[in-house]
Amino acid sequence: MGKLDGRVVLVTGAARGQGEQEARLFAAEGARVVVADVLVEQGEALAEELGQDVARFVRLDVGSEEEWAAAVAVAKEAFGKIDGLVSNAGILRFNELVSTPLEEFQQVVQVNLTGAFLGIRAVAPEIEAAGGGTIVNTSSYTGLTGMPLVGAYAATKHAVLGLTKVAAMELAGKGIRVNAVCPGAVDTAMSNPALLDAGADLAASSAALDAYYRKLVPLGRIGRPEEVAALVLFLTSGDSSYITGQPFVIDGGWLAGVSPF
Repeated sequence: MGKLDGRVVLVTGAARGQGEQEARLFAAEGARVVVADVLVEQGEALAEELGQDVARFVRLDVGSEEEWAAAVAVAKEAFGKIDGLVSNAGILRFNELVSTPLEEFQQVVQVNLTGAFLGIRAVAPEIEAAGGGTIVNTSSYTGLTGMPLVGAYAATKHAVLGLTKVAAMELAGKGIRVNAVCPGAVDTAMSNPALLDAGADLAASSAALDAYYRKLVPLGRIGRPEEVAALVLFLTSGDSSYITGQPFVIDGGWLAGVSPF
C-alpha cells in the first residue's frame, strides 16, 4: 500500500530536478502521474521509464491556457480523472532590478506566477469533480525574504504564497487543500548550471556549492531534490489532511539566520 494509491497527480516541470523526483516518488507511492514539461525528450524518457500504466508525458508551457487545457485532456483520457496538482515549473534569472529588461521580468512572471494561476484555474474544477484532492505550489526561500539579484524571481515567489492562501480559502469547501513548499538552495540545474553541461566536472561543482552553503546554512550543505519531493508527498497525501493555506520552508535552517561564527 502506497500513500497515493488511486491518486492521479499532474506535476509540472517534471522532466528534471525537483519535479522529476516528485514524479518518481509519487509513482513509487502508488499514484499515476502526468509528467508535464517543455523538455520533451527528457519528459518522454521519464514517462517511458515509469511505465505506460503509471505515467504519461504531456508537453506543457505553463504560461499557455491552451496547453493547460490540452494537458488536462490528456490526463483524463489516460487515467479518467485528476485529483492532485504539483505546480513545480519555474525559471530563475539573475539581474539587478534597475538592469532587468521588462521582457525578462515578464518572462519570469509568466512562468512562475501566471503558470501557477493557470494551473489552479484549469485543474481545480477537475479535482472537485474527482471528489477532492490537493494542490501544492512551489514557492521559495525567497518567497519569504529578500535576496539581491533575483528581484523578478523573489517577487513571483512572494506572489505564489498569496495565491496559495487565497486558493486555499476559496477551494476548502470543495474538498481541495492548497499548500506551498519554499525550498532554499537545492542541487538542481536551477542552482547548479553545471548539471546542464556535459563536459562539466560535476563532483567539483557540487563540492564548490557545498563549501559555499556550509557557510550560510545551519545544516551545512545544499539540499537534495529528493528531500523536497518527500515534503511535497506529505502535502499531497492524507498525512497532511488538516493542513491548508500554508508555506512549508525546507532550507536546512537558512531562513532561521546566518551565524557570525
